[in-house]
Amino acid sequence: MRKEDKGVIISQLADTVKQYGHFYLVDTTAMDAASTSELRRKCFKSGIKLVVVKNSLLHKALMNLDVDFSPLFDSLKGTTSVMFSEVANAPAKLLKEYKDGIPALKAAYAEEGFYVGADQLEALATIKSKNEVIADIVALLQSPAKNVISALQSGGNTIHGVLKTLGERAE
Repeated sequence: MRKEDKGVIISQLADTVKQYGHFYLVDTTAMDAASTSELRRKCFKSGIKLVVVKNSLLHKALMNLDVDFSPLFDSLKGTTSVMFSEVANAPAKLLKEYKDGIPALKAAYAEEGFYVGADQLEALATIKSKNEVIADIVALLQSPAKNVISALQSGGNTIHGVLKTLGERAE
């Protein structure tokens, strides 16, 4: 491969990392063509971009970015596929579907944190996405207001009943 071609690939990888924000390094060595094709289909349906990369080129691409990705460099050995996603936990949820551990998680960069090792899959799957966090915050904000309104409504009926009874006795 020519030096110019490598430069283009490094630049494209760096741009993809910037675009998606979350990525997983996965070992797909033990997968045959049919299972790799199935993984690609599942990734496409989940909004995940799956790319097989050359470790040295990905290493150079990560070095060209503003973030220090050095915790991931030891994971760049063997066959590496990268799962790029805009939702931090989407690739982890997809990988959990594979019970036999193939494809295997090597490392991940999600929500500005580093996760190294296959044992981090559960932690990655439980990360809340931006939309899930926003939904939780909205629910928390709505809950007290709903409680106050329901208390006022139920209390209003009780107060109205007491006043009506007192009014009837006074007559």
